[in-house]
Amino acid sequence: MDRVPAGGGVAMDLFRESEDEAILRRAPLAVRMRPRSIDEIVGQDEFLGPGKLLRRMLAANRLTSLIFHGPPGTGKTTLALVIARQCDCIFHRLDAASASVAQVREIGQQARAALASGGRRTVIFIDELHRFNRAQQDVLLSDVESGVVILIGATTENPFFTINSPLLSRSTIFRFNALGQEDVKTLLKRALADKHRGLGEYRVRAAQQALDHIATICDGDARRALTALEVGVLSQLQQAGKGQIAFDLTAAQESIQQKAVQYDRAGDEHYDAASALIKSMRGSDPDATVYWLAKMIVAGEDPRFIARRIAILASEDIGNADPRAISVAAAAFDITERIGLPECQLTLAQAAIYMACAPKSNASATAIWSAVADVKESRTVPVPKHLRNAPHPKMKKLYGYSEGYQYSHNYAGGVSPDQDYLGVDKTYYSPTDRGYEKHIAAYLEWVRKLQAGKDKQ
Repeated sequence: MDRVPAGGGVAMDLFRESEDEAILRRAPLAVRMRPRSIDEIVGQDEFLGPGKLLRRMLAANRLTSLIFHGPPGTGKTTLALVIARQCDCIFHRLDAASASVAQVREIGQQARAALASGGRRTVIFIDELHRFNRAQQDVLLSDVESGVVILIGATTENPFFTINSPLLSRSTIFRFNALGQEDVKTLLKRALADKHRGLGEYRVRAAQQALDHIATICDGDARRALTALEVGVLSQLQQAGKGQIAFDLTAAQESIQQKAVQYDRAGDEHYDAASALIKSMRGSDPDATVYWLAKMIVAGEDPRFIARRIAILASEDIGNADPRAISVAAAAFDITERIGLPECQLTLAQAAIYMACAPKSNASATAIWSAVADVKESRTVPVPKHLRNAPHPKMKKLYGYSEGYQYSHNYAGGVSPDQDYLGVDKTYYSPTDRGYEKHIAAYLEWVRKLQAGKDKQ
């Protein structure tokens, strides 16, 4: 069909449709197999399942601007395309990395004109929305707020830190999760069976082990899974001729790279993994501890960061319940600094497992938190005169510094009977009955009795 000038009406629309179909036939399998309706989408049941929020919004035809965030290959772009098709909207797709403010404004003007003439509403889909700076995001506000355009923004970053608050407040936010293994296998089987868009025209015998392998290694990324399947099948066409193509475990292993763990050392995955590691050590689960440690190491986390987290936990969550923990943490940090990866993973594992298996107490941490709060928020307690330093004899004579101080070693048990060390009645440290801290608790109880004259050395 010949290309017709803009304004060619139905002929132009038909040409574009034919052109799009030609491009789609040559597109990668992951593009060809994109779901065309909500019912074809797998996963994301939290908001797409029966009766869930987004499905209700679509059923009621009351779509607001949307922010989709989550890892790659989970269906953010696909869902945007499905929504635009289902809502019969004019659809514009932009990549935030290359889009300009002028393009956004032009789309807004076109959307206003379409609405004014009684036409369809406009959806503007912006991929990687977080790449728009604050000023670029502000350009969208007016049209989004007035309903001139429906914004669908997709991002792999946490929108609460990368998207303007005014834009977030005008949007409904949906978190996409990595697809489950069964969801991925559903997509793979669908692609093998589809003769029009998929690989159904070929005689493929896919082994269950092969599908299981891809579903595992793709790590919830549908795009990676479908790409691996396409490579595995098409690479055997010439060899198989008109015969059957055997997509077995070996073919699957050779068609997909070892998985790249989704991890951003400055993003959510970094902080989530660190949080999981700390909470597993705190929760005395050595198996979970070593798994999250392994994930961080494989993903390329700085081992010194891990060593710092272990050191902090040794004091915050173990403390005097096991005073050796801080020594283990210090040694681990030093060794990690000296030898680096890969050898230091052994040291980090030993230290992290030690922390997970040690008795727990946050009594020391609670003590310093409480004391710091008092110093910051309450009236500062002056150092009692008998505790003050008196480097010059006249300071003791004129000001009373060090006057009346009781040298502990001169008394029974090394405890002075009635010495006041704070000047106010306040308890910050309350040892638990766990680990070594129970011995500390017993010692402090003995000290109190000795000071009260109830115990004799």
